[in-house]
Amino acid sequence: MRTDVIVLGAGIVGVSAALHVQAKGRSVVLLDRRGAGEETSFGNAGLIQREGVYPHGFPQDFGTLVRHALNNRVDAYYHLSALPELMSFMARYWWKSRPGTYSNIARLYAPLIKHSLSEHRVLLDEAKAGNLILERGWIKAFRSERERDKALIEAEEMKRDFAVGFEALDGAALARKEPAIRVPLAGGIYWIEPVSVNDPYALTQAYLKLFESRGGLFVRGDATTLEEMQGGWRVSIAGGMIEARDAILALGPWVDTVTGRLGYRFPFAVKRGYHMHYKPQDGKSLNHCVLDAEGGYIIAPMAKGIRLTTGVEFARRDAPKTPVQLTRAEPVARAFFPLGERLDPEPWMGSRPCTPDMMPVIGPAPRHKGLWFTFGHAHHGLTLGPATGRLIAEMMAGETPYLDPMPYRAERFL
Repeated sequence: MRTDVIVLGAGIVGVSAALHVQAKGRSVVLLDRRGAGEETSFGNAGLIQREGVYPHGFPQDFGTLVRHALNNRVDAYYHLSALPELMSFMARYWWKSRPGTYSNIARLYAPLIKHSLSEHRVLLDEAKAGNLILERGWIKAFRSERERDKALIEAEEMKRDFAVGFEALDGAALARKEPAIRVPLAGGIYWIEPVSVNDPYALTQAYLKLFESRGGLFVRGDATTLEEMQGGWRVSIAGGMIEARDAILALGPWVDTVTGRLGYRFPFAVKRGYHMHYKPQDGKSLNHCVLDAEGGYIIAPMAKGIRLTTGVEFARRDAPKTPVQLTRAEPVARAFFPLGERLDPEPWMGSRPCTPDMMPVIGPAPRHKGLWFTFGHAHHGLTLGPATGRLIAEMMAGETPYLDPMPYRAERFL
């Protein structure tokens, strides 16, 4: 089989890239070992975070580092056995999260975030998937006035520097927005602009259906069989090969299985996370996605029920599930909101693909003609899929990109 472009990886990032490249008039085959959206894109909190200009940094204050080192928290957990191979990445991640460096990264990251929602809206309209969207923003809730006030200072800076809209909530205002919450709260931040997706998997499927309706082809195959050939690239599928002039690696946490074979050594790690769905008790409703800031978990209204998502687990990507954080979070979340019976037979687990500077890698491979990268979106894969898809498609077409791609180029790590 011959095509113009092979996109390897059919999560939200890969499907978005396939759609945008296809819109440039090129034939595209999308390849994944599983169905589209069945890995990392399946299990997030469902937020398109227009406000997310500050990526998730490594804690800098000594007290927080000590608390994390005890390894008994909901928001972060680590496998002791994985630390030796993670230490180099963690050191670079900590270094990039220092206040001055972190502020510079936010300014480089902000242009992508700025276009995250508008680019989703284009595809949502074309895919007729608006029914999956809740135009409600989301809430960061605080139990203590101290933590609330610290967060409000940061929110004011974001509003000033990046035109991000929010509303400060006292305890009473928060209770009016979420009357089913059981614990007294000091207040919160209501982020106005973001939207929630009530089924992230269904959104990826809707985008895939749009891609296929326009002549795109989705196939099952093994991305690790990708190899360079004269004039392009080829990859194995059942019963044959696909050949193309260009290949895009959108493999999320598995990208190193291909880039490593091609001689690229990116500083790269995964942050694993878990979720479980619950039936709300007594017909109670959750109106917004809510982060219990001091509790270290998120509850989000989904089509299936209330989704409880955990924080970050540092572990080897392929290590067995260890849903320790979910076990810790569940009783806290039940006291916070009336969660009923579990709706999933077992906890879901996914892996977020992360770089130490907290920004994705987007652009051409430095040493291979016709090879393109779009990976490393960490906590913002769902948020940034269409925005990065448009960026890489414009670069591949030789057009002037709609924003400067230089901060995201692979060369910054090589």
